[in-house]
Amino acid sequence: MEYTPAQDWMNKYDQLKPILRPIANLDEYFTKNEICGKKMHILDIGTVHFPTGNIMALDPLVFLNRKAKPYFIKAPTGIFPIKAAVVEVDEGHYRYAAVKVSFNDISVEYFIEALQGNENLDDFEAGNFFGFNVDAGLGTIVDIETRDAYCDFIEKWEKEHPDGNAYDDLFAQEFKKSYEKYPKYQRKDGDWINFTIPGTHLNLPMFQSGFGDGTYPVYFGYDKNHTICQAIIQFIDIALEFSEDA
Repeated sequence: MEYTPAQDWMNKYDQLKPILRPIANLDEYFTKNEICGKKMHILDIGTVHFPTGNIMALDPLVFLNRKAKPYFIKAPTGIFPIKAAVVEVDEGHYRYAAVKVSFNDISVEYFIEALQGNENLDDFEAGNFFGFNVDAGLGTIVDIETRDAYCDFIEKWEKEHPDGNAYDDLFAQEFKKSYEKYPKYQRKDGDWINFTIPGTHLNLPMFQSGFGDGTYPVYFGYDKNHTICQAIIQFIDIALEFSEDA
């Protein structure tokens, strides 16, 4: 399914590309051992499958439904590694500053915010972003085909468990198992899972969203040939949070 914004919106988008870029150097989140005096670590979350390339990032517990709309620019299709950049806030206290999907090994030259094509671009200023809302402390990045498979699964699960709660009765246990199997950079109740939707080959990664609820931007990384090579969710502006002037 293709998503084509209105031409007047595209004209504004093309004009705003130079300021639809992150203030932070997101590539450094995954390449530096320390930023603003805080140690940085890399967490391997596994892989994510994008069968159509129509992808979206959102809160999986609150906003992942059949109406959830993908970004208007398609990502590559395939199975790709997904990793989190973890900032060590204090000794033993870790938060996920960003999550990256790498489409290839080519170096990123610049980032532009991923948009759906219906945002109000009037009066947009440098340093601002649109992003997605988080109300349950979790984020995900998925393909539209995974969205639909997940909705099928949840609808079936809810019919079979009319008095149940999908998080309390299903996902909470998955998070605890994740901690037991991969305790590094997780709290005891678990901070990430990579859930395979039963009966499918599709998976749904879920991970803690920075410091919790809020609005978080997603950026596509482009190589020197202006081809998409990464998708990054930024959860924490490390310089803003931890620099001496913050």
